[in-house]
Amino acid sequence: MTRRIVVIGGGASGSTSAQFARKTDRSAEVTIFEREKYPQYSRCALPYLISGKVKDVIEFSEEWFRRNGIDLYLETEVKDIDMQKKVVVAERKGESIEKRFDTLVMATGARPGIPPIDGVYDGERLKRGVFTLRTLDDAIAIKNYSKSIDRVLVVGAGLIGLEVSEALYELGKEIVVVEILPSILPGMIDQDMAEIVHRMIKEKIDVMLRHKVKRIEGRDGVEKVIVEGEDGKEKEIDVQMVILATGIKANVDLARRIGCKLGDTGAIVVDRRCMTSIKDVYAVGDCTEYRDLVTGKPFPVGLGSIGVRQGMVAGINSAGGSMELPEGLLQTRTTRIFGVEISAVGPLSKEIDGAIQGKYRGRTLPHYFPGGEEIIVKTIIKSSGEIASAQIIGNGGALRINTFACAIYKRMKIDEFSKLETSYAPPVAPVLDPMIISADMARYRYERGR
Repeated sequence: MTRRIVVIGGGASGSTSAQFARKTDRSAEVTIFEREKYPQYSRCALPYLISGKVKDVIEFSEEWFRRNGIDLYLETEVKDIDMQKKVVVAERKGESIEKRFDTLVMATGARPGIPPIDGVYDGERLKRGVFTLRTLDDAIAIKNYSKSIDRVLVVGAGLIGLEVSEALYELGKEIVVVEILPSILPGMIDQDMAEIVHRMIKEKIDVMLRHKVKRIEGRDGVEKVIVEGEDGKEKEIDVQMVILATGIKANVDLARRIGCKLGDTGAIVVDRRCMTSIKDVYAVGDCTEYRDLVTGKPFPVGLGSIGVRQGMVAGINSAGGSMELPEGLLQTRTTRIFGVEISAVGPLSKEIDGAIQGKYRGRTLPHYFPGGEEIIVKTIIKSSGEIASAQIIGNGGALRINTFACAIYKRMKIDEFSKLETSYAPPVAPVLDPMIISADMARYRYERGR
């Protein structure tokens, strides 16, 4: 009997599920329902579409899905799921569509978090000139609107906030970023590392830390924004555009309706097979939470790299195969903003009990060889001596962070990691890699404290 697999959501996680379901069971009937009008595209590339660095972010075309025997329904919204009959009810342009399934993959993603700012809405819609960046249509709308304005205020100095700030800066716009917390990239790197990055980019954009947006004013669109500092003093900023980059919230309405267990973060709880609390129902991507390998605590999945891995696992298992995620994940992450490469793996220092740190500022090549660049490496270990996390500022950081990720997955102790043999040649790398020197600094502090 032909296996029927339905995937709700055609983003990277959902489409990957469909692809790996097809690879696992060549005779299965695989269907994707996607609300947007586009097949799978890269959300992570949207800021670069705005700036013009890339022209196309579609990763797999409709024709690709057809060739591979995957039924892709675009502009189609799932309205109901009948778990007794195992039927998904969807709607496309007024037409009702019903699909039976044996296994179901929820890849319903997330929606932008909208802070309670006075004047952010005009009726039920965002005020003219106020945008979020979540979809391809959002990116197109931001790019088009920006052509007629000069000044932009971005709410939130996280990854998306700074990446879209860079994109608009490259289009010649003046940027003001407002962040309520005391440092930029608050979910990615520690405050001391964030302060280094901030100094590197401060000539490009104006970042107002420890401030919040109180009000957006303007009759026919955005004309000014009122912000408030910690001291309660208000400041008026003339801008014509506001970008809200204040996080995301998991789309769990369908999952809640059919009884899937939701976790502490408000997202869908999944096991190592990406199965929910309901048999034959899997979930992947931004609508889910998973366990942090170091802290053991749940975190909301928000990285595309994790969502794709979940998609592989859920796709294989939904088609009768067998695959598991690791017992915990590390949220290995990287970006490049205003020419500064930033990479990290594992929790922030404040999330690690008894954290011991070693921070080293060095160069990517021997001091005598031309072309070397500054690099800052921070190694964080537990009180037990196990490596817990790492953060790097500088070119080549992402590859070094991957090395740290391997060490953390294997629960390597700092004295073992310090012995790692790294490659050396004057035009390529120094005798001792900066990550080893950083690790040694953490090791010295650890050994002195024992």
